[in-house]
Amino acid sequence: MTKAKATWIDKTRFTGISDSGHSIVVDGDKKAGNSPMELVLIGLCGCTGYDVASILGKKREPFTSLEVRAEAQRAVSPPSVYTEIKLIYHVGGHVSHKAVEDAVHLSKEKYCSVSAMLAKTAKISFEIEYADR
Repeated sequence: MTKAKATWIDKTRFTGISDSGHSIVVDGDKKAGNSPMELVLIGLCGCTGYDVASILGKKREPFTSLEVRAEAQRAVSPPSVYTEIKLIYHVGGHVSHKAVEDAVHLSKEKYCSVSAMLAKTAKISFEIEYADR
């Protein structure tokens, strides 16, 4: 079982902490920290990024950088869930394009739990950009 909590600081700010012991400021007004929905996107980028890096490492692909960006649309009326999310993977190094595509597909279809949850409400698409070699 994983546990997390958010403790009110003031106005719309909270300190969030989970079992790992790392804390983060969460701000519904986005003035002093990320909003909860921004954190969901950051979590998605981190989850799929971890998968892709791990898979490429196991395949001994010589990637030198990996950045995952998310562009998302939310529903107009509450609850304003994400309805569309586009993930952009920017990969550097002399890597096989097929290996990167396979890693991204495996993350989306099998390994990334954040993606699996968000796919219940959002259409998730992706594109891959390759840095100059």
